[in-house]
Amino acid sequence: MVLRELHLAHSKYGLLFSTTANKEYIPQVEAKRKSFIYRCSGFTLIELMVVVVIVAIFAAIAIPSYQAQVRKAQAAQAQQEVQRIASELERWKSRNFNYLGYNLAAKTINGYASFTVTDGLEPTKALTDSNVAGQSWVIVAENADDSNYSFLMTSTGIQCKNKSYDNIEDNIKGADDASCGTGAETW
Repeated sequence: MVLRELHLAHSKYGLLFSTTANKEYIPQVEAKRKSFIYRCSGFTLIELMVVVVIVAIFAAIAIPSYQAQVRKAQAAQAQQEVQRIASELERWKSRNFNYLGYNLAAKTINGYASFTVTDGLEPTKALTDSNVAGQSWVIVAENADDSNYSFLMTSTGIQCKNKSYDNIEDNIKGADDASCGTGAETW
């Protein structure tokens, strides 16, 4: 029996054993190891597509949810502005004994809601018009986004909102009989 000498060679994966008779084995293993590392150093197209699909699913869920929250915030801000205008109108009346001459200073909020204040008996005329009685008012907040609420508030206590501004506009006849029309909700 021939005694063979055992050699150790270091590699990235541990120690490689060979005999003096198989010294050519070590370079072959090293070459295969380098070839394996070269082949596994990147992503395959399938892996990349899986990641893209997962990101697309997250975006499909997150973006509409985010947009809904933005719409809610805008509607709340418009509603708050309508209430602020109503408070201003009441302060105006306490000083002047009617609403005649009230001029709305801020008419839009960041481009998504526009506000109009008109006479309650003649809702086509502003309170600054000298031909109105000025004893009641109608506030309308029109939202630029059709999927968000427009608001109506009157001095007689009507408070409603509707996603269709046309329904509000078509039903403003006066402070006593104003409504938000079909699809209206109170607030």
